[in-house]
Formats: sequence, C-alpha cells, structure tokens
Amino acid sequence: MRILGIDYGEARVGIAITDALNITAQGLETIQREHSDKVILKRLDEILEKYEVDTIVVGLPLNMDGTMSQRAEITEKFVHKLKCKYNKLKIEVIDERLTTVAAHKTMNFLDVNKHKKREIVDTISAVYILETYLNKLKNTLKNSN
Repeated sequence: MRILGIDYGEARVGIAITDALNITAQGLETIQREHSDKVILKRLDEILEKYEVDTIVVGLPLNMDGTMSQRAEITEKFVHKLKCKYNKLKIEVIDERLTTVAAHKTMNFLDVNKHKKREIVDTISAVYILETYLNKLKNTLKNSN
C-alpha cells in the first residue's frame, strides 16, 4: 500500500506518492484548484482508483512559531472533507513549514526555468511533505525497537 502526500494551496495542489514499498517519494502532479475542492476530490478519486493508497498525508502550513495560520485553518477544513469522503483511509497532517522554501532552493540549484517553477513547486513541496512523513515513520520504528 502506498502513501499519498498533498501540498494544499490556494491556487494549486501538489500531489506526491510513495513507491509500492513506501521507501521513496515521487512527485505525481499539480492540480489547478479552480477555486473549488470538488476539482481536487474528483482527481483524488481517479488517483486512488489507480494506486493502492492506504494513507493520505496533508501538509499543515503552521506559522514559524508553531501557531495556526489562516492557511492552516483552511487546510484543516480540507482535511475534514478528506476524512469524511475517504473514511476507510488513514488521513494525517504533518508540519510543512519551509517545504515551499526548500522546493524553491532545489529548483534554483537545478536551474529550473522560472515559468516551469510555478508549475512544479507544489509537486516538489508535496514530495518534501511525504519525505518528512516517511522519516517520521522510520524514526518511530527505530525508537520503538
């Protein structure tokens, strides 16, 4: 079973997915929100039909001091929709502070064209969210042994 990572943004939503063994995270796509969660949920239906996913991880954009931002509150409402619609899946949130900054640094390092950056930044952020979650799982396993 795979894990799906989501970077939920105002205009775009980045999607990443693990390999079948949950070892690596790859960017899958960026969904244009079109001011509606229905577009995202419809695309998620298609993705979930194609891949065997048992967990969805959504990045929660907290303020730097760890408090809830307005964007985090909006994201929590989206997470609630996910929990209602996909109630058989494990739905988790993870602190995503600085993932977009890391994504931009990666793209700058790779010298990505500025027009292309806008198309892929959310997908790269979703990969970082998913990698953070995978590392958290590994550390939890390591500490429990």
